[in-house]
This record gives sequence, structure tokens and C-alpha cells, in this order.
Amino acid sequence: MPRPRLNPTDEQRKIVKTMSAVGIPQDEIARLIGIRSPKTLRKHFWGELDRGATDANASVAGALFKQAMGGNVAAQKFWLQSRAGWRTKPAFEPGTTQAPPFVVAMDTGGQP
Repeated sequence: MPRPRLNPTDEQRKIVKTMSAVGIPQDEIARLIGIRSPKTLRKHFWGELDRGATDANASVAGALFKQAMGGNVAAQKFWLQSRAGWRTKPAFEPGTTQAPPFVVAMDTGGQP
């Protein structure tokens, strides 16, 4: 006898999306809502699984952007380094420093 067809509820969809957003593995999400297989979870909740992480990333990026625009220098630096490709330059540029002068030792024939 086949199992009854799964009819996802709005509450289940909300749980799946939220748990996906915070990185809970699919097998754990499936167990939590009473599904035996992650494959069945993906079949019925593919949209929530896809959008959960994207929505979470968008929320965090939005909060970071607000912080950066509000004057938070650490947030500004992080945004520019991770999104705009800015990099911190080393304290010196290789090839631009001068070599030290040569030191010539004089042979004194064993005399100090």
C-alpha cells in the first residue's frame, strides 16, 4: 500500500525556508517536519530550500550596507574588500626599496 501523498502546509513551508536560511542540513529539516527522505523534501519544498539561503544572504547584506552607509568604518572596509575588490597594500612595494650599500672588509694581515 503506497504512502499518502504529501500536502505541504504553510507552516511546514515557513519552517523549511527558515531552517534552510540558517544552514540546517536537508536531512535534519526533513526529519523535523516528519518526512523520511531529503529527496521528498526537495521534491515538495524546492522553492523554500532555494529561496531560504538567498533571502538570508540578502537580509545580512542589507544590514551590512546600512551599517556601512551609516558611517561604520569596519563595515565600509569589509564591503569594499569583499564586494568592490579593494585590497590593502603591503607596507612596502617590492622592487622600490634600495639595496644597502656594499661593505668592504679590509684584510689587515691578522692585525686587529
